[in-house]
Amino acid sequence: MDRQPVLEGERLVLRPLVADDWEELYALASDPKLWELHPVSNRWQEPVFRAFFDEALSDGGALVAVDKTSGALAGSSQYRGFDPEASRVEIGWTFLGRNHWGGDTNREMKRLMLSHALKSVERVVFRVGETNLRSRRAMEKIGGRLTDRTERLDGPNGPIVHVVYEITRESFAKWPLSS
Repeated sequence: MDRQPVLEGERLVLRPLVADDWEELYALASDPKLWELHPVSNRWQEPVFRAFFDEALSDGGALVAVDKTSGALAGSSQYRGFDPEASRVEIGWTFLGRNHWGGDTNREMKRLMLSHALKSVERVVFRVGETNLRSRRAMEKIGGRLTDRTERLDGPNGPIVHVVYEITRESFAKWPLSS
């Protein structure tokens, strides 16, 4: 599976993250409101976001969303944990600038990423912070099915619990989202 494709939709172009995206992406990410419900709520701080950005860059699965109208970055998302034997990949680490909240940006970004991924795998999983109600609602809006799996990770301020959503090739094919 190509984890850094160029994907084009009606409003967005998703392309691989590059080092030169730092300044513009951090300008979006430096808004504390973006992270207030996130398990890593201090990600708006430059050193914390720098570590996130550097990891995304080195991991090789990060994409930025470019608004086709303005040419500006709208946000970012990543493919991680590609497991060909289990026919699964994870989509996550997504964030959008507030000017792209509440509209179709997340839906289009996920539709493009899901369409691409589900050509190579049967299942896409999403880990969402248990208390991140904004992201949980966004998952439900795009058809994510909450599983009974949870994951506990050690975070900088104690344990972080994630719930796991999934979208399968079969369920995605039935959505209006996938057309």
